[in-house]
Amino acid sequence: MEYVLFILLAYLIGSIPSALIVGKVGYNIDVREHGSGNLGATNTFRILGKKAGIIVLIADILKGTIATILPVLFGFDLYLLVIGLGAVIGHVYPVFARFKGGKAVATSAGIILGVNALLFAIIIASFVIVLLISKYVSLASMTAGIVGVVVSLFITQDIVLSIVLGLLAIFILYKHRQNIVRIIRREEPKASFLVKNNSK
Repeated sequence: MEYVLFILLAYLIGSIPSALIVGKVGYNIDVREHGSGNLGATNTFRILGKKAGIIVLIADILKGTIATILPVLFGFDLYLLVIGLGAVIGHVYPVFARFKGGKAVATSAGIILGVNALLFAIIIASFVIVLLISKYVSLASMTAGIVGVVVSLFITQDIVLSIVLGLLAIFILYKHRQNIVRIIRREEPKASFLVKNNSK
């Protein structure tokens, strides 16, 4: 019963549409009507700029972290990773935004921060390195997901963690399937905040 309750709470936390709130409150813009239409940090960076993008990125990460550690805060001894998955589902299919959200990357990172800070740091480092080299946020996101799985096999002895990260990586790849096609065709937009001219 405790698992059901905390997963539901995690889902509701994950459903908070950070990008929609920042866009509406701060800029009077619905980011769903621009760019990719996703309620994620990448589309926010593209449409609203660095400041808004950073706010949404941090908020989306914290959604995963807070949801994951909720049982600890209330004194329950539960497997935190399972609880955190509720936040990912909420972020991708938010009840507060007609079940159309983001691509799970930042919130997934937040879950990892809640269970293993070292693994989180390595994943973020891999994301930043690939982003700076390629200028593709999508490629950096997918790479970070894969790195998380591989590294978890070496620095943790939690096979369940590795399996869950594997499932998250597969899901992230699935959500980025159109980006993969555009990257192959060299049609994927590069991060506008890293290049002077946003390649189309």
